[in-house]
Amino acid sequence: MTMQTIASRITYRRMGEDDLRAAHALSQAVGWPHRLEDWQFVLRLGVGFLAEQDGEVVGTGLCWKHGERHASLGLIIVSPQHQGKGIGREVMALILAELGERRTLLNATPAGQPLYARLGFAPIGSVHQHQGTMLAAAPAPLAAGERIRPLQADDTAALIKLAGRAAGMPRASALAQLFTIADCNVLERDGEPAGFSIMRRFGRGHAIGPVVAPDSERAMALIADWTGTHAGSFVRIDVTATGGLENSLEQIGLAKVDTVTVMARNGQPAPEEAVRQFAIINQALC
Repeated sequence: MTMQTIASRITYRRMGEDDLRAAHALSQAVGWPHRLEDWQFVLRLGVGFLAEQDGEVVGTGLCWKHGERHASLGLIIVSPQHQGKGIGREVMALILAELGERRTLLNATPAGQPLYARLGFAPIGSVHQHQGTMLAAAPAPLAAGERIRPLQADDTAALIKLAGRAAGMPRASALAQLFTIADCNVLERDGEPAGFSIMRRFGRGHAIGPVVAPDSERAMALIADWTGTHAGSFVRIDVTATGGLENSLEQIGLAKVDTVTVMARNGQPAPEEAVRQFAIINQALC
């Protein structure tokens, strides 16, 4: 599928593995922290589109299908030298055609919100980006019958189910890939998984997410547990604004540096109340 705008000589097409170095270079040009490996991870899970001018990649966008009814999109980037030409709008049109009528989430910067609103997205919340050099912390107290332990091979089905309940949409594909590249700690309650958190390499250091737990105290216990192995490391975490973790994250060196608006189109997910997603995978996959 190829379209061309004659006046600006911009060509749009699907992204392939061979395009990732150019896409990575574009993200570096606009100051985004993603490594080439981070691009490879997200493209394996989804579908990408790009805009080219005279063989140069000047725009990107990716999307991910979560089951039959849900999706997310992100990495909408336009070269600073080519902004104002409608490139972002054209990339979004290709993505939305790919996703159809799925309930679709995105995390929007203030600059991107007007475009997304015109395309039918409405604000439903916000996400806070925290990052910094992680400080050591004492283990958080847990109730009788609870402990935090490393992932075991027979945990994966239960964790995928927990993640889906917390997010209100299927998480199997994303988590299956994360388990192959990341570390995972599990909150066990009376012998059964009740929550988890994932730590992986990302950008300048490491990223935590998702974090799924019954409440904010146990979510923070899962996060703080990583200080035993990653104190002194640069760590990023993107948390929901309703999770109540801001002060606790500041205390372990993870300062709030940005806030984005969560927007939805064609409705929004319906998470369960008994288990919550306190930190997302990332601002693209949600």
